[in-house]
Amino acid sequence: MRTLRQTRTSPISRSRVVATAVAGLALLCLTGAPPPVELAGGTEPATASAQRSATDEFSIARVLGSTNRQLAEPELARIARAVLRYSAKYELDPELVTAVILVESSALPGARSPKGAMGLMQVMPAMLEPLRLVGNFTTVESNIEAGCLILADNIRRMGEADGILAYFWGPNIRGDAYLERVRAARAEVRRQLRS
Repeated sequence: MRTLRQTRTSPISRSRVVATAVAGLALLCLTGAPPPVELAGGTEPATASAQRSATDEFSIARVLGSTNRQLAEPELARIARAVLRYSAKYELDPELVTAVILVESSALPGARSPKGAMGLMQVMPAMLEPLRLVGNFTTVESNIEAGCLILADNIRRMGEADGILAYFWGPNIRGDAYLERVRAARAEVRRQLRS
């Protein structure tokens, strides 16, 4: 049976470890990206999924930017990170979430509908109270999380097609034009992500 050998670290080594950990946590909190891992031969990304995530983030940001050219790169990256984070959290396809954002708001974070829907995913304020989400739902992250939660719940209860329709219509679905718009947007998102 192997045993772990304890090593003594100097105060300088400990402070470097603590500083590295704090910097890594700060990076994770600010960007959502895992910190790099220092290896003997240099610094490498923490995992292959981190590299893939960065590529996905860039690709989604590029798609959103092609629709809304007014957004700066940092805001596009922020939206893309939120799409990836909350689509994963609620087990949704990020291409679907991106398509809903394009259909609902044309990637305008401050979008407001005449009926009161707000933000990138055009969430109705009345839908938020039962969700018990914290924060201001007009922020990018809160709005996308709320939209993903609602969409995922609809799809879980009704299947994908009716779940997407219910996202627009609520419980009284009155046609499938919205579904066709989301499907067309999703196909375009997919095409742009693959090109």
